[in-house]
Amino acid sequence: MDFSFTDDQQNIREAVLKHCSQFSDDYWLERDREGVFPSEFHMSMAEAGWLGIAMPEAVGGSGLGITEAAVMMQAVAESGGGMTAASAIHGPVFGLEPVILFGSEEQQKRMIPPIISGEEKMCFAVTEPNTGLDTTSLKTRAEKVDGGYKVNGEKIWITNAHVADRMLLIARTTPLEEVKKKTEGLTLFYCKIDREAIEHQLIPKMGRHAVGSNMLFITDLFIPEEDRIGEEGQGFRILLKGLNPERILLGAEAAGLGRAAINRASKYAQERVVFGRPIGQNQGIQHPLAKAWMQVEAASMMAFRAATMFDKGEECGVEANSAKYLAAEAGFEACQTAVMSMGGMGYAQEYHVERYLREVLIPRIAPVSPHQIMNFIAEKVLELPRSY
Repeated sequence: MDFSFTDDQQNIREAVLKHCSQFSDDYWLERDREGVFPSEFHMSMAEAGWLGIAMPEAVGGSGLGITEAAVMMQAVAESGGGMTAASAIHGPVFGLEPVILFGSEEQQKRMIPPIISGEEKMCFAVTEPNTGLDTTSLKTRAEKVDGGYKVNGEKIWITNAHVADRMLLIARTTPLEEVKKKTEGLTLFYCKIDREAIEHQLIPKMGRHAVGSNMLFITDLFIPEEDRIGEEGQGFRILLKGLNPERILLGAEAAGLGRAAINRASKYAQERVVFGRPIGQNQGIQHPLAKAWMQVEAASMMAFRAATMFDKGEECGVEANSAKYLAAEAGFEACQTAVMSMGGMGYAQEYHVERYLREVLIPRIAPVSPHQIMNFIAEKVLELPRSY
């Protein structure tokens, strides 16, 4: 049992932190204020080869694991870029896992290189307005036509759809009432975003303004047969294979953001003098920050445990979901503690922790709620009756 990074993993962490240092806190604050996608950051990470860290070498990637991807994504968030920086590159790092696992060789060579080179951007179109986490009840339909499929429906909370060139889309190819199991009849596609057939509307939201969330209205979108991933009707099963890596990376990112908040608040507490002494000398400041640090580091360990299990090919659903839950909660506590430790300055944009607090709510809410994770743990670990 070894809880330390390998030399290579430590080198990845240090290299990513150094790379991200090119993008100052003021850069991220400006992107947040303007609501403009951080294209310079995205392209710099692509040009440095980081977007393909977990993709096979045969398609231009580095051939490393989700563990190394988690090391990288944690460093990205920890650098001060937070969830804005992480979300700008999150999709390319894990999103095409279904293409690796279920796509043909031709699809892999056609679809993956443009994403990891930065030539194209992608989004992940699953959730819908009236289905939430009940993916098997989604309404978007893909009807078979000559040469492919015609898609109609709506999607919501689709990150980066307004700047993306392609999307990983799941749609129902067989009506729900005609399948034996709810999980059947769903099909996965990786297709071009045709702006003539897809209208997007940005959703005004609390934080991470530079990485937009979108509502999509899809009308008669044609998807050619060659853009279907895997067998028709097996999209839900294929999609599940990519969920654990997503939860692991989000856990790593949330812990990284928590670290950023603690580090900034600790530095402020060393420098801020009140009543003739630094406020960091007071246990009322020390203890909450120390507690937050311990919680973040424990959650980080769970994320890397899950990542290690995934890379070994072991079942890690319990660990991946636990990592996402624990890191999101710990990250939130860390960011809130940072704001409170800094008092009024914590509420000021120029000190950045208020931005961290707004952004850390994202891994708490998405892509699965903390309540649903507790349902999952209760059922799978504690063997209690399913509650949903």
